[in-house]
Amino acid sequence: MDAIRKRPPFAGYSEAYALPSIIRCEANLYLAQFAFMKLLPAKFIIEQALAQGTLTHGMKVLETSSGTFALGLAVVCRESGFQLEIFTDPVMDKGLENRLTSLGAEVVIITEKAREGGFQRSRLDALQARMRELGHSCFWPRQYETPDNPAAYKLFADQISGMLGADVTLVGSVGSGGSTCGTIERLRQKAPGARLIGVDTFNSVIFGQQDGERKLRGLGNSLVPKNVKHELYDEVHLISAPLAFAATRTLHERHAVFAGPTSGASYIVGRWRARQYPGETVVVICPDEGHRYVETAYDHEWLRQNGCLNEGALLDTPSSEEHPSTALPPWNRYLWRRKSREAVLSLLEEV
Repeated sequence: MDAIRKRPPFAGYSEAYALPSIIRCEANLYLAQFAFMKLLPAKFIIEQALAQGTLTHGMKVLETSSGTFALGLAVVCRESGFQLEIFTDPVMDKGLENRLTSLGAEVVIITEKAREGGFQRSRLDALQARMRELGHSCFWPRQYETPDNPAAYKLFADQISGMLGADVTLVGSVGSGGSTCGTIERLRQKAPGARLIGVDTFNSVIFGQQDGERKLRGLGNSLVPKNVKHELYDEVHLISAPLAFAATRTLHERHAVFAGPTSGASYIVGRWRARQYPGETVVVICPDEGHRYVETAYDHEWLRQNGCLNEGALLDTPSSEEHPSTALPPWNRYLWRRKSREAVLSLLEEV
């Protein structure tokens, strides 16, 4: 309590909420609960751009996002006095759109899906066209490829190692790749044997599935981001939307942790890992809180209407251990063994 009393007030919202709370929920299972995780890289990327002179006052910030990276940028741009333009698609929920506009961001909704790469490709195309209009008066953070995205998570890795040591098993969802790859790279500087388990969903191309419709948002991708360093992953788990939604509700019911579905997907994997390997310290990344999902993942009727209702008990173990490119729902585990994407996909061709 003395340490809390002596801590000075935070300088702003982004400073107060950039890092998570670490919560112990089982003997060797810990949750890193963020308010919204993408605030951390958004803050770091903008600060680095200002320090390097690639972003100066008077420039407009442009980015493509359908989730909380947009919100993170909106918070930081509001604090720093920058205009923000976000290119998104119809999947962005109205609550998030309202919050972005309240923070002064302009939200551009792209309604046409590209034949290859889906909405993510068409959003990128629209953003690049806007950049050509604005010329040198704009800045693009490039969350999927800038090294400042994974570099932002050094602070989070140091938080983990300071509390639990660096030799942990890190479990996290994979979208841009920044959080899992950036955190494990820092942890392995101190403990090379630290383990990384990536959690994705079916119909995401990141680990070799064919692109398709995904009901589970906040992880997965229709393109393979440059910030996903496949050689860092020890295991990859694919989780279906109904299973992730069930796990999300269970996480709240059993541990009072109010989180989103990407947290639920990682929680079920982390819980299994912690029980299989009781000598490991397992840390699950929970990227955001559950407020955006009250009318979806936490709503029985919405789940029923969308074919995502899972009334049964959670699976205690993966249902299959197939090659990721041919794996089927609800839960597939694959021993990736720190290989490149090309190396893993070539294994299927050899078979």
